[in-house]
Amino acid sequence: MDGAAAAADEKKKHAYSLWGVPPKDVTIRLKKLIDGLRSEFGGPEFQPHVTVVGAVHLTEQDALSRFNSACEGLKPYAAAVDRVAQRVLLLRPAAEVVEASSHCGGHFGYKRSTPYMPHLSLLYI
Repeated sequence: MDGAAAAADEKKKHAYSLWGVPPKDVTIRLKKLIDGLRSEFGGPEFQPHVTVVGAVHLTEQDALSRFNSACEGLKPYAAAVDRVAQRVLLLRPAAEVVEASSHCGGHFGYKRSTPYMPHLSLLYI
């Protein structure tokens, strides 16, 4: 790739989202559940995650910079399941869960059109 092509590629925007990932032991249990549902009902394979910030279009460098900046003021937090509803685990919208999304969303310039509803999808169909 020549210099002009490399510079153009650096300025190319892609969709990025920020996910919260459960601890390894919880991820293993959720992955078994997700895989079981997928084998019965179909749908794509995916890793268990909670979307903290939805899709934003940024250059790779800008996304990394914003991610690093957001992480500086963020600490791990606990999330608890509130209930199961139509293929998702709805998480309790505790202050620390909602604040983490707001904090990170601010760093990414994410504009939410509806209130944050933390959830973990079990099946995409």
